[in-house]
Amino acid sequence: MTVVPASAEPRPDSGGAAVPRHVAIIMDGNGRWAKARGLPRAAGHKAGAEAARKVLRAAGEAGVECLTLYAFSSENWRRPETEINDLKGLLRFYIQSELDALHKEGIRLKIIGDHSAFGPELCKMVDHAVSRTAANTRMTLAIALNYGSRVELVNAARNLAEKVASGDLDPADIDEAKLDEALDTRELPPLDLLIRTSGECRLSNFLLWQAAYAELLFVETLWPDFGGNELRAALAEFAARERRYGGL
Repeated sequence: MTVVPASAEPRPDSGGAAVPRHVAIIMDGNGRWAKARGLPRAAGHKAGAEAARKVLRAAGEAGVECLTLYAFSSENWRRPETEINDLKGLLRFYIQSELDALHKEGIRLKIIGDHSAFGPELCKMVDHAVSRTAANTRMTLAIALNYGSRVELVNAARNLAEKVASGDLDPADIDEAKLDEALDTRELPPLDLLIRTSGECRLSNFLLWQAAYAELLFVETLWPDFGGNELRAALAEFAARERRYGGL
């Protein structure tokens, strides 16, 4: 069976415009935003977290089913230890301060990547947040933590290979759907729109498989300055595009 990406459809209150079911964002530019203001990088990350809150609200209002945010890549461990600790502290703070609001708003939290690398205390906190919001259905917020798409694909291939070795899977039955089911994003809708802020035009090892038929949008705005208006402009750009999936 071949996976065919689902087309976005008009949502209520969208004026008939196509609204992407699943939007993913590479949140880039926190450091440059802080540097331009003579502030420490930690201030940029804090401002970026506030931007994420605004974008989440705007996405929910627009009818987006799932918002995936690239919060910490597997390559980010190369950054200075002080910055990594700042990011961990910010994650801890926002889980503590935002969990009740997420749950009240009916938002399900999903983690992609190996967040166990952040240590037992923070890992337990994240797992609790995921468990508490698991039954929520209004919207999904997926956070990519210690995520790398190549590692995700390797893990999926290894998982399928183990099933073949154990006799639980016939190699002839491996298709796109089987691989898709082995990915971290298997519980999420197909990716419709991928946005990267700060003017950079690359995917940086993010959702490489999932982005095969996604619309890509690269914007100059630094992430801390990206809010509800900017997301709505991105959604309008998406609605204006024609998606043919290789057809005419």
